Amino acid sequence: MSGPSSRMLALLSLLQVHRDWPGDELAGRLEVSPRTVRRDVDRLRGLGYRVESLRGPAGGYRLEAGSELPPLLFDDDQAVAIALALAVAPASGADIAESAARALATVRHVMPSRLRSRIDAVQAVTTSGRTRTDPDVLVMVSEAVHLHEVLRFTYTGDDELRPFRRVEPHAVVARNGRWYLLDWDLDREDWRTHRIDRITPRMRTRVPFTPRPIPGGDAAAFVSARFKGSDQRDVWPCVGSVTVAAADARTIAPFLPEDAVVESLSGDRSRVTLGSWSWPGLAGAFAGFAVDFLVEGPDGLRVAASALAGRLRVASAR
Repeated sequence: MSGPSSRMLALLSLLQVHRDWPGDELAGRLEVSPRTVRRDVDRLRGLGYRVESLRGPAGGYRLEAGSELPPLLFDDDQAVAIALALAVAPASGADIAESAARALATVRHVMPSRLRSRIDAVQAVTTSGRTRTDPDVLVMVSEAVHLHEVLRFTYTGDDELRPFRRVEPHAVVARNGRWYLLDWDLDREDWRTHRIDRITPRMRTRVPFTPRPIPGGDAAAFVSARFKGSDQRDVWPCVGSVTVAAADARTIAPFLPEDAVVESLSGDRSRVTLGSWSWPGLAGAFAGFAVDFLVEGPDGLRVAASALAGRLRVASAR
């Protein structure tokens, strides 16, 4: 540790994790003696930070819960992380581009020059897309998730037979520039995902609920699986392979989805493996690349490709 100031900054960074730290472990992290840790803790207390001493064989420290903290201090890595997060915030889908820009300017202004140069070197150009999520709505929905409170809202696109929805909100998931609510729909009695940019919350219900186990145990994976047409596992229900000329494989490679697999074969050929929510959808995906291909399998893809060929012949005959 280079000096008392940077050491105290590192100590405060550890304490802000909100856990109990044995004195010996803190000393090891900071590469100092337990006596030095005690002196640094006393200095933090002198600055107004309420650091509690823990009893026990080894002793320890923790930052008191609910303390009114002085202005937070960040080490170099934390400061850079915050600045970069603010720089790419517009790509998150939340409508906070202007606020993030002002916050970034504030953070950058108080940074030492050595850190400003690191931030300025990253010229990030973000694309936010057409979807904007109201940050106030995002906070309200997230609060309902945190409090385990039944949420009532109207949803863009609902018909008149269902003027509002009642759900048990379980998780907020960011995916591809959009924000989704994973919830248990009390009327449908099933898991649902709702786009938060289409949600208009109604008055708080203040009705608590007991969270249900999310299928698979991972909210992000479950939402991703739903977009693949799967009930639980984050995998495509239909996966198939075709062979194409190697040159064609190189041509279409930039347009393949991230989970596509391209394998080189003998005879100047390549195997392309894709997944989709259905066999007709997978056949259409391969046909959409506009290159000649031969179906390897499985039979579901072969049948779907044959059916698609028939439909295209009929369509072209008209």
